[in-house]
Amino acid sequence: MTRGWSPRRQAFVQQYGGDAIDASALLMPLVFFVSPVDPKMLKTLDAIMRSPREGGLLSDSLVYRYSTKEFADGLTGNEGTFNMCTFWLVEALTRAGRTEEARLIFEKMLTYASPLGLYSEELGPAGEALGNFPQAFTHIGCISAAVNLDRGLRGTLIG
Repeated sequence: MTRGWSPRRQAFVQQYGGDAIDASALLMPLVFFVSPVDPKMLKTLDAIMRSPREGGLLSDSLVYRYSTKEFADGLTGNEGTFNMCTFWLVEALTRAGRTEEARLIFEKMLTYASPLGLYSEELGPAGEALGNFPQAFTHIGCISAAVNLDRGLRGTLIG
């Protein structure tokens, strides 16, 4: 855990000894690797929720997987925000007891579904669907976030 934590960024990071944050850290409380209210996890949530200009990954409540400015992934072009990562954020916030923030992000995310309620892999800067469509992983994230957010709002969430 110490090698995956950046004292400078005050967040769990993408690789040991690095400083780049990655939305995959949002999975840590979802798979019970770390408590959702662990101080380091809460700081990681805050770091991710900063705008990209401030070193974070959140843009208008949508989550980038990682910063392509901090980590060269070898792909050409620009990345969109990853829908699954946004649902991970909803669930991580819910588990941390921040249900109102989670609810607002979840409700906004619902507006990006297609008329049939389907999601793509990513969203572009104008809200357009990018990547694989429909994206099953995104739908799994949506279902998990919805179930746990409902439990969190009703006060019946465990863990």
